[in-house]
Amino acid sequence: MSGVSKKSSVERYRLKRLVSELSKKSGRGTELVSLYIPPGKPIHEVINALRDEWGTASNIKSDTTRTHVQDALVKTMQRLKLYKQIPENGLAIFCGALPTNGPGSETIFLYEIVPIKPIQNYLYRCDDHFHVEILQDMLKEEITIGVLTIDTSEAGLGLLSGDRVEVSEVLTSGISGKHRSGGQSARRFERLREAEVNDFFHRVARHAAKIFLEENKISKLIISGPGPTKEDFLKGEYLHYQLKTKVVAVVDTSYAGEEGIRETVMKSDKILEELRLVEEMKLVQNFLREASREDGLAAYGIEPVENSLRQGNADTIIVVEDLNLIRLKVKCKFCKSEFINYITLDEYIKRKQEILSTACTKCQKLDYEIEEEDYIDYIAEQADLVGAKVEVISSKTEMGLMLKNFGGIGVLLRYRVRG
Repeated sequence: MSGVSKKSSVERYRLKRLVSELSKKSGRGTELVSLYIPPGKPIHEVINALRDEWGTASNIKSDTTRTHVQDALVKTMQRLKLYKQIPENGLAIFCGALPTNGPGSETIFLYEIVPIKPIQNYLYRCDDHFHVEILQDMLKEEITIGVLTIDTSEAGLGLLSGDRVEVSEVLTSGISGKHRSGGQSARRFERLREAEVNDFFHRVARHAAKIFLEENKISKLIISGPGPTKEDFLKGEYLHYQLKTKVVAVVDTSYAGEEGIRETVMKSDKILEELRLVEEMKLVQNFLREASREDGLAAYGIEPVENSLRQGNADTIIVVEDLNLIRLKVKCKFCKSEFINYITLDEYIKRKQEILSTACTKCQKLDYEIEEEDYIDYIAEQADLVGAKVEVISSKTEMGLMLKNFGGIGVLLRYRVRG
């Protein structure tokens, strides 16, 4: 990632998760406050503006809606008074009455976010939902790189952005083989074949202009493929002039088409170093290499990863972003015995109810204290204590799917603990 978006994968994961949660929340009326404050804006100006909104809200006819809006504004102003100045990237606050157990159970909740990129403009909205579009846009990867891989049999057009590789289109050429059929003169055969190559190159160029210029705005383009075909295509007057100016590399590969796109990514790490995709690819490749060795410096699964943190030999923990695991710490209020449960989001409500309705195995009482935490948040906190890094990767890529085969979480070790 580049520029101001160069944030840790854990920060991006937390923001992504919170934005997703906020986007699903809705109020009973236009009573949910969304506030975006750009860096440098004086806090007293924002508070004065919110006081004016509080006064305007007194005209709302519905007693419940009026109370909810004014309470949300008061809570927002109280939170702003805790700041001496707006953070360097600005501040986003979402506040409003949300139901906790059906209609009539509304409670005022406040969420504050320091975004990963600077907020450009001040925005206040009061609506039946939170306006998270600005934050969603911040999470989109700005850099998109096009890949065009070509030989005389096929061409592949792909897009690389952030942690994604997308094969947009594969075109077959229909070009005749290099050996002529009986009865054709060599010269005529060569002319026909040249015409087929020319038509194919023009067709590839048209599709490239559509995918890379019209449907997507790429910032760079990599041309690849086996043999001299890619150079012939590039030197000819086929590619749109705007795309020609974006070509940053010509890469030799063994394949064209879909397989050629993946090979191009593997061979272009220097060109693609600003993309998160390449970082993740290197991490997982290193992990797989170590995990395949008998004495390799890698372990996988929840228990081995947590053991490495307790022993202090964890270097980098790699985890897929959709692990969807909750760490539930249950403590008996009577005998103080504790136990830990790891529950997937899908079975969370059912499993939590089962645990709370089961008597303590030591004292047979049925009264517990519960602590619940997103598992990636928990691992990140534990890693901080021992100086280990945590990398949250996409599970939609080939490398992410490979890590999922190892339980979705693994660790690169500093050293092996003998014993």
